[in-house]
Amino acid sequence: MKNPIKLTIDEPAPGSFVWTLLETDTEGAPRKVLKSAEYGADTYEAALAAGTRVMDAELRRSAAPARRRSMAS
Repeated sequence: MKNPIKLTIDEPAPGSFVWTLLETDTEGAPRKVLKSAEYGADTYEAALAAGTRVMDAELRRSAAPARRRSMAS
């Protein structure tokens, strides 16, 4: 992976929780938004679970080319 990914959960309106995946620099400072929730979740836990699933998929996707290269060698 080029840069670390950070998952954040915010509550922009009471009872509506949204996740955001941020690409960060090596210090952990946000650089850009990779993906974010389209709709708010009813609970923090639901937003965290949804964001974690998307983050895991993003990590697997970015690791896949490296695995293919190592298997080809």
